[in-house]
Amino acid sequence: MKKGKVYIVGAGPGDPELATLKAIKVIRQADVILYDRLIPKELLDEAKPSAELIYVGKESGRHTLTQDEINKLLLEKALEGKTVVRLKGGDPYVFGRGEEECMYLIEHGVECEVVPGITSAIAVPMYSGIPVTYRHASSSFAVITGREAKEKKARKVRVKDIARAVDTLVILMGLSNLKNIVDELLEVLPPTKPVAVIHEGTMSDQKVVLGSLADIVEKVEKSGIKPPAVIVVGDVVNLRDRLWKKK
Repeated sequence: MKKGKVYIVGAGPGDPELATLKAIKVIRQADVILYDRLIPKELLDEAKPSAELIYVGKESGRHTLTQDEINKLLLEKALEGKTVVRLKGGDPYVFGRGEEECMYLIEHGVECEVVPGITSAIAVPMYSGIPVTYRHASSSFAVITGREAKEKKARKVRVKDIARAVDTLVILMGLSNLKNIVDELLEVLPPTKPVAVIHEGTMSDQKVVLGSLADIVEKVEKSGIKPPAVIVVGDVVNLRDRLWKKK
């Protein structure tokens, strides 16, 4: 039997209209779709009626399948000769483990192609009126994870060093660790440094909490927002007043 092919597809940051034409094309072709928790569910409506839809979403502390199990399932479906889509939120290679899945498949002789998606690291701030660069205030930005893999022997993200080196810091998956992140940043940045925490970015129920390193933890706690959220630290946060108009 001829082997199938796997597409590792980025679904974008949440708004289904931000999915790419190529993402929709391969979704329509797929025999099997393995999809994550944060993908726009409207994209599944593009699948053909005969397509097998398999939920493999992950939440903190609760995984439908382990990463190893997902890898093996992708391989199994491809070896059945099927066209498989692995549908992920944002961009699959930006803290999405898409590269791990693709390497596993290629190592086992299965063709794998990545379809980039719009990353929430840029789109979510943009949708809330915050650009990550601005020639008068930010000539550099960095994107880091706020939650590192448990199996790491030591932390890889040097938060303080990165914060010193760039003008804008974007933190993904960091809401549950916000206080620890802020405490580290306060060692190298002034307490007045602006911060935005954006919940459900690009969606109709998007919520933005604005503050500074001195008070953002308290404000977020009072707001009651839960993950997922994108954290932006830098003077560009102040541009929201000029770029955001309430509808």
